[in-house]
Amino acid sequence: MRSYFDLTDRVALVTGCSTGLGVQMAKALASQGCNIVALARRQEKIDAVSAQLEEEFGVRTLAVRCDITETQMVKDAVRTTMEHFGRIDILVNNAGTGAIAPAEDITDEQFGNELNVDLFGSFKVAREVAKVAMIPAKYGRIINIASMYGLVGNKIAPCSPYHAAKGGVVNLTRGLAGEWGKYGITVNAICPGYFWTPLTKETLETDWFGEYAKTVIPLERYGVEGELDTAAIFLASPASSYVNGIMVPVDGGYTCV
Repeated sequence: MRSYFDLTDRVALVTGCSTGLGVQMAKALASQGCNIVALARRQEKIDAVSAQLEEEFGVRTLAVRCDITETQMVKDAVRTTMEHFGRIDILVNNAGTGAIAPAEDITDEQFGNELNVDLFGSFKVAREVAKVAMIPAKYGRIINIASMYGLVGNKIAPCSPYHAAKGGVVNLTRGLAGEWGKYGITVNAICPGYFWTPLTKETLETDWFGEYAKTVIPLERYGVEGELDTAAIFLASPASSYVNGIMVPVDGGYTCV
């Protein structure tokens, strides 16, 4: 029997791997035998995540402190990974932020920070991983974590810089897919809807937002832990070799209505 999604001995670098969706996707990949490099700014958090992955799944891990907005830190993190594992097969570009405020009140600093983290930071990591590891290997799976807000606008949570940055990630995905396909690298994006994370918990727990969600999400609920797993595993798999430049909304149907 063929195991389509076996990732044994592959190496995945996951950014923003200290809490939330980054940890969930790292667990999903580790469940298929993938070794994990956890990147985030808080060393104690990624140390704990790495220890948990090793204990639960028996995979090899590496915790590397990295601020993806700092080019030299990105270069150092990729170099450290290559020295440790000798390869990077999968990149999950998950690290991000979110500024919520009416567009007319957004500051230059807020807008610039959003683009610097969500868009430029994602590019910096993809650029370095591709250049150092994937292009020489003629193989790679890059998964950018965009958002359903990168595909549509919204009326309930004013966050125009986030829409702009994640929309940029969507078209960056297409651009890199077109450019790097000749090297055997696929570049795709997952566009999550409303999921419980430390960043969203405060908003999602309010009654008014819960009622709003029921009216705009066909499944009438938020996403829960584990519901991004199969999308991440599919796009990371060697079997998805002819899937390139696509956006996969995992949003309960939000963007279909």
